[in-house]
Amino acid sequence: MEDGTYEELYERVCAYSKPHTDLHLCGLSLGAVLALQYAIEHEVKSLILIAPQYKMPKHLLRMQNIIFRLLPRRMFSQMGLTKEQMITLTRSMEQLDFTGELTKLRCPVYILCGEKDSANRKAAKRLAGQIPQAQLCFISGAGHEVNLDAPKALADCIEAFYDKL
Repeated sequence: MEDGTYEELYERVCAYSKPHTDLHLCGLSLGAVLALQYAIEHEVKSLILIAPQYKMPKHLLRMQNIIFRLLPRRMFSQMGLTKEQMITLTRSMEQLDFTGELTKLRCPVYILCGEKDSANRKAAKRLAGQIPQAQLCFISGAGHEVNLDAPKALADCIEAFYDKL
Protein backbone atom coordinates (compact mmCIF):
# COMPACT_ATOMS: atom_id res chain seq x y z
CA MET A 1 0.00 0.00 0.00
CA GLU A 2 1.33 3.39 -0.93
CA ASP A 3 -0.61 5.73 1.34
CA GLY A 4 -1.77 3.14 3.85
CA THR A 5 -5.33 4.47 4.09
CA TYR A 6 -8.47 2.42 4.57
CA GLU A 7 -9.81 3.74 1.28
CA GLU A 8 -6.75 2.48 -0.57
CA LEU A 9 -7.03 -0.92 1.11
CA TYR A 10 -10.74 -1.16 0.23
CA GLU A 11 -10.01 -0.24 -3.40
CA ARG A 12 -7.50 -3.10 -3.52
CA VAL A 13 -10.10 -5.52 -2.17
CA CYS A 14 -12.58 -4.40 -4.82
CA ALA A 15 -10.01 -4.67 -7.60
CA TYR A 16 -9.08 -8.18 -6.49
CA SER A 17 -12.58 -9.57 -5.97
CA LYS A 18 -14.32 -8.71 -9.26
CA PRO A 19 -17.98 -8.33 -8.12
CA HIS A 20 -20.30 -11.24 -8.81
CA THR A 21 -23.22 -12.80 -6.97
CA ASP A 22 -21.63 -16.16 -6.16
CA LEU A 23 -19.29 -14.64 -3.62
CA HIS A 24 -19.35 -15.77 0.02
CA LEU A 25 -17.39 -13.32 2.17
CA CYS A 26 -15.78 -13.87 5.56
CA GLY A 27 -13.64 -11.37 7.42
CA LEU A 28 -12.01 -11.02 10.82
CA SER A 29 -11.56 -7.63 12.52
CA LEU A 30 -10.33 -5.23 9.79
CA GLY A 31 -11.27 -7.93 7.29
CA ALA A 32 -14.81 -7.88 8.71
CA VAL A 33 -15.03 -4.12 8.17
CA LEU A 34 -13.83 -4.52 4.58
CA ALA A 35 -16.23 -7.44 3.96
CA LEU A 36 -19.14 -5.48 5.44
CA GLN A 37 -18.52 -2.50 3.19
CA TYR A 38 -18.11 -4.75 0.17
CA ALA A 39 -21.40 -6.56 0.90
CA ILE A 40 -23.19 -3.23 1.32
CA GLU A 41 -21.93 -2.03 -2.06
CA HIS A 42 -22.09 -5.32 -4.01
CA GLU A 43 -24.42 -8.28 -4.07
CA VAL A 44 -22.93 -11.29 -2.28
CA LYS A 45 -24.28 -14.75 -1.44
CA SER A 46 -23.48 -14.64 2.29
CA LEU A 47 -21.45 -12.69 4.80
CA ILE A 48 -19.59 -13.85 7.90
CA LEU A 49 -18.25 -11.10 10.13
CA ILE A 50 -15.87 -12.10 12.93
CA ALA A 51 -15.11 -9.52 15.64
CA PRO A 52 -16.78 -6.80 13.56
CA GLN A 53 -17.19 -3.09 13.94
CA TYR A 54 -19.64 -1.13 11.79
CA LYS A 55 -19.20 2.27 13.42
CA MET A 56 -15.59 2.84 14.30
CA PRO A 57 -14.89 3.51 17.96
CA LYS A 58 -12.87 6.71 17.54
CA HIS A 59 -11.51 6.68 21.08
CA LEU A 60 -10.27 3.10 20.68
CA LEU A 61 -8.58 3.90 17.35
CA ARG A 62 -6.92 6.96 18.86
CA MET A 63 -5.70 4.93 21.83
CA GLN A 64 -4.39 2.30 19.43
CA ASN A 65 -2.45 4.96 17.56
CA ILE A 66 -0.86 6.19 20.78
CA ILE A 67 0.26 2.64 21.50
CA PHE A 68 1.47 2.18 17.91
CA ARG A 69 3.64 5.29 18.23
CA LEU A 70 5.34 3.79 21.29
CA LEU A 71 6.01 0.39 19.75
CA PRO A 72 9.29 -0.33 17.92
CA ARG A 73 9.12 -0.51 14.11
CA ARG A 74 10.04 -4.21 14.08
CA MET A 75 6.69 -5.04 15.76
CA PHE A 76 4.90 -4.07 12.53
CA SER A 77 6.91 -6.12 10.05
CA GLN A 78 4.85 -9.29 10.63
CA MET A 79 1.66 -7.35 9.81
CA GLY A 80 2.89 -6.46 6.33
CA LEU A 81 2.67 -2.73 7.02
CA THR A 82 5.16 -0.18 8.26
CA LYS A 83 4.57 1.59 11.54
CA GLU A 84 3.63 4.76 9.64
CA GLN A 85 1.18 2.89 7.40
CA MET A 86 -0.51 1.28 10.42
CA ILE A 87 -0.93 4.66 12.10
CA THR A 88 -2.28 6.15 8.85
CA LEU A 89 -4.65 3.21 8.40
CA THR A 90 -6.22 3.50 11.84
CA ARG A 91 -6.45 7.30 11.54
CA SER A 92 -8.19 6.98 8.16
CA MET A 93 -10.80 4.64 9.66
CA GLU A 94 -12.02 7.03 12.39
CA GLN A 95 -14.92 8.38 10.33
CA LEU A 96 -16.22 5.01 9.07
CA ASP A 97 -19.85 4.46 9.98
CA PHE A 98 -22.02 1.99 8.05
CA THR A 99 -25.07 2.35 10.33
CA GLY A 100 -27.24 4.02 7.69
CA GLU A 101 -26.30 1.49 5.02
CA LEU A 102 -26.94 -1.78 6.86
CA THR A 103 -30.41 -2.04 5.33
CA LYS A 104 -28.75 -2.57 1.94
CA LEU A 105 -27.59 -6.03 3.05
CA ARG A 106 -29.77 -8.68 1.39
CA CYS A 107 -27.73 -11.80 2.08
CA PRO A 108 -27.64 -14.07 5.14
CA VAL A 109 -25.25 -12.57 7.71
CA TYR A 110 -23.48 -14.47 10.47
CA ILE A 111 -21.79 -12.43 13.16
CA LEU A 112 -19.24 -14.19 15.33
CA CYS A 113 -17.27 -12.84 18.25
CA GLY A 114 -15.13 -14.27 21.01
CA GLU A 115 -16.92 -14.11 24.34
CA LYS A 116 -13.78 -12.51 25.84
CA ASP A 117 -13.47 -9.89 23.05
CA SER A 118 -14.59 -6.92 25.11
CA ALA A 119 -13.69 -4.41 22.39
CA ASN A 120 -16.09 -5.97 19.85
CA ARG A 121 -18.77 -7.81 21.86
CA LYS A 122 -21.10 -4.80 22.15
CA ALA A 123 -20.64 -3.86 18.51
CA ALA A 124 -21.44 -7.43 17.45
CA LYS A 125 -24.69 -7.39 19.47
CA ARG A 126 -25.71 -3.99 18.10
CA LEU A 127 -24.86 -4.98 14.55
CA ALA A 128 -26.90 -8.18 14.80
CA GLY A 129 -29.82 -6.14 16.11
CA GLN A 130 -29.73 -3.85 13.09
CA ILE A 131 -29.66 -6.55 10.41
CA PRO A 132 -32.92 -8.54 10.34
CA GLN A 133 -31.38 -11.57 8.61
CA ALA A 134 -28.34 -11.70 10.92
CA GLN A 135 -27.47 -14.51 13.30
CA LEU A 136 -25.14 -13.90 16.23
CA CYS A 137 -22.85 -16.37 17.97
CA PHE A 138 -20.28 -15.90 20.72
CA ILE A 139 -17.39 -18.36 20.74
CA SER A 140 -16.75 -19.67 24.24
CA GLY A 141 -13.30 -19.06 25.68
CA ALA A 142 -12.12 -16.98 22.71
CA GLY A 143 -10.86 -13.43 22.62
CA HIS A 144 -10.40 -11.16 19.63
CA GLU A 145 -8.37 -13.63 17.59
CA VAL A 146 -11.06 -16.31 17.49
CA ASN A 147 -9.20 -18.12 14.71
CA LEU A 148 -6.22 -18.62 17.03
CA ASP A 149 -8.05 -18.99 20.36
CA ALA A 150 -10.72 -21.48 19.25
CA PRO A 151 -10.11 -22.61 15.66
CA LYS A 152 -12.23 -25.77 15.90
CA ALA A 153 -15.20 -23.98 17.43
CA LEU A 154 -14.93 -21.27 14.79
CA ALA A 155 -14.76 -23.82 11.97
CA ASP A 156 -17.76 -25.68 13.41
CA CYS A 157 -19.81 -22.46 13.57
CA ILE A 158 -18.91 -21.50 10.01
CA GLU A 159 -19.69 -24.99 8.73
CA ALA A 160 -23.08 -24.98 10.49
CA PHE A 161 -23.90 -21.58 8.93
CA TYR A 162 -23.02 -22.77 5.43
CA ASP A 163 -24.98 -26.00 5.93
CA LYS A 164 -28.13 -23.92 6.52
CA LEU A 165 -27.73 -21.91 3.29
